[in-house]
Amino acid sequence: AHLAAISPEWDRLIGVGKNVDWPRTGRFVGTKGNDGMTNQIMLVAGAFGYLDYSFAANNEVGMAMLENRAGNFIRPTNTSAEASLGTADMPDDFRLFITDPEGADSYPVVTYTWLLPLQTYKDPLKAKAMEIFIEYGLNEGQDVAPRLGYAPLPQAVRERVAAAADQISPDYQLKLRPREAP
Repeated sequence: AHLAAISPEWDRLIGVGKNVDWPRTGRFVGTKGNDGMTNQIMLVAGAFGYLDYSFAANNEVGMAMLENRAGNFIRPTNTSAEASLGTADMPDDFRLFITDPEGADSYPVVTYTWLLPLQTYKDPLKAKAMEIFIEYGLNEGQDVAPRLGYAPLPQAVRERVAAAADQISPDYQLKLRPREAP
């Protein structure tokens, strides 16, 4: 979505989607998922491709600095990803696509990893378990995320998600604790 947002030609010729019609010229090679792309990049001299940051970081694959909307070339890091995530207002339905984030320190290619819980559960124990699981992700999970190659959520997003998730079970009160310093 980022390339289509900054390039009308890319948008017209290739577009946006999980599966796009890549050009059939040159030496383009399709792969399956992050694992396949990681292997191609590591095995083929001069190869480059798009990977989830966690795969690139955990496999020590070189990553490009990209020019952001402010004109700065930014290295992909948890800090630059978190800066990008904090630039957009989360809509009520939580469906947010950040295609060209504002901010001097924002890395231009970021997204959220989503959890899609049900709004209601027939089994009250499952509802409570889901809320506890989300609470873990919003608290302890934020401390673990950087070590796994994921950016912590901005505080405003944590608060919005906590408020929505706390409606899942009437038998549980989700508690959001302050995030530990990195």
